[in-house]
Amino acid sequence: MLTPSPLAGQPATCIFPHRRAAGAAAAQLVQSEIARKVATNGRSRVIFACAPSQDDFYAALVPLARATPDIWRQVEAFHMDDYVGLTAAHPQSFRHYLQRHFLDHVTVGSFHPIQGEAADSAAEARRYGDLLRAAPIDVIAMGIGENGHIAFNDPSVADFADPTTVKIVELDTACRQQQVNDGCFPTIDQVPRLAFSITLPVFAHADLLCCLASTARKAAAVRAALTGPIGRACPATLLCTHPRAHLFLDPAAASLLSAGLIAQYRAE
Repeated sequence: MLTPSPLAGQPATCIFPHRRAAGAAAAQLVQSEIARKVATNGRSRVIFACAPSQDDFYAALVPLARATPDIWRQVEAFHMDDYVGLTAAHPQSFRHYLQRHFLDHVTVGSFHPIQGEAADSAAEARRYGDLLRAAPIDVIAMGIGENGHIAFNDPSVADFADPTTVKIVELDTACRQQQVNDGCFPTIDQVPRLAFSITLPVFAHADLLCCLASTARKAAAVRAALTGPIGRACPATLLCTHPRAHLFLDPAAASLLSAGLIAQYRAE
């Protein structure tokens, strides 16, 4: 597959002709990295994003995974966030998304769901954090929010030195509006206000970050992530601090970058 070349202080970035190609390239990177980890360590621990922005990634990853079942039986899978109060059967829970787009089609060694409906959400956050800390995370397949968040680390709650692994966050208005823009909820009033989220240090300590962003609605966040000051105003600037971060874009998501960066990052 194409290996993007990073600029100093930026993730390895490629701009593809359309979002399907970007999703396919991200899937190939994740598949390759998981295969390498399984060959080296006998297993791989992976955290997955769950959002419509990842549809093309999963569409490409499913056939790759189905063609290599022995590898995927050694995968321990997690997801990075979910709404407080929603059950796995709720069509907008992130467990439901991951099940429908990936786990219904691919057998993994184990899957650890966040129990969004847990009676004690603080205890559930601690339980999930314990699972994540049990061993290193090899790969995080992720996206960027319209407000620059990664997972549900909105600017209002993002902490690059967060002492926790999983926490309960209150979603900001821009984040909740994105769920409407994505077609997940009909109105902002129906979007839950609280969610579980892995924290920024989880991303920082993962061995590889594979980030996919598409559509013009992500363009301002992509520009801020690549060219803005590193900090909580755009949590996705964490990508610029990670030694093995990869960013896959379609032209719309890259549309606010300078002509020079577009030329540098355009896939051959």
